[in-house]
Amino acid sequence: MTAYSKQLIIFDLDGTLTISKSPMDKETAELVVKLLQQKKVAIISGGGFPQFQTQFLAQLPGTSENYDNLLLMPTSGTRLFVWRGNWVEQYTENLLPNEKQRIMSALDTALKIMKYEQPAKIYGPLIEDRGSQITFSALGQSAPADIKYAWDPTRTKRERLASVLSERIPEFEVRVGGATSIDVTKRGINKGYGIRKLEQFLKIDSNDIVFVGDALFYGGNDFPAKATGVDCISVKGPDDTKQLIRSWLP
Repeated sequence: MTAYSKQLIIFDLDGTLTISKSPMDKETAELVVKLLQQKKVAIISGGGFPQFQTQFLAQLPGTSENYDNLLLMPTSGTRLFVWRGNWVEQYTENLLPNEKQRIMSALDTALKIMKYEQPAKIYGPLIEDRGSQITFSALGQSAPADIKYAWDPTRTKRERLASVLSERIPEFEVRVGGATSIDVTKRGINKGYGIRKLEQFLKIDSNDIVFVGDALFYGGNDFPAKATGVDCISVKGPDDTKQLIRSWLP
């Protein structure tokens, strides 16, 4: 079965449809709209819903007429939004106040162990409470993409931090995400979990789904998608993704 014969196409956002935390470019947006006219499309990423709005939704040309085929899964699949004339949340896996406190405390300890030094200039909050996910961004969430990509190109800093943090909160899921971030959710709540929820919600078989992402390697934040058994396609960035979508369109 070819990718285009699938009923549902799931995309990662950062590094796949867009550069990290940057608006989707015009060409990609136009291709996504064409795809939505023929397929169900889901977007799943570590960013919160407001980030989806500015980075993805605000870039789509035209009206919301094709939103019926669009599903949004922010904060690593811990939430699902569908279009019912406006965006309606179908489920959320929110962290409890005491869970958030435990994560924040462990993160503070892990940063001290790693001797993390806050840069002289940061771009927005370093730690965000996204309700269902706690996210640490080493340079601030809104740092320019070129600065983000230069900070930890080999993922070494984040993988070490994630390892130290995981040891202190083994009951939670700790993942390297984006270009400078660490995401923490409830145990087992990741992109694989999100895909399973989509299967249930749409009553669709895993054979009819394809996932497209840039971090499908072991330890990457897209890797849990592989465990679901759905077909996965690895891309190197938005240009690869554009080429892939073009190959699917008639």
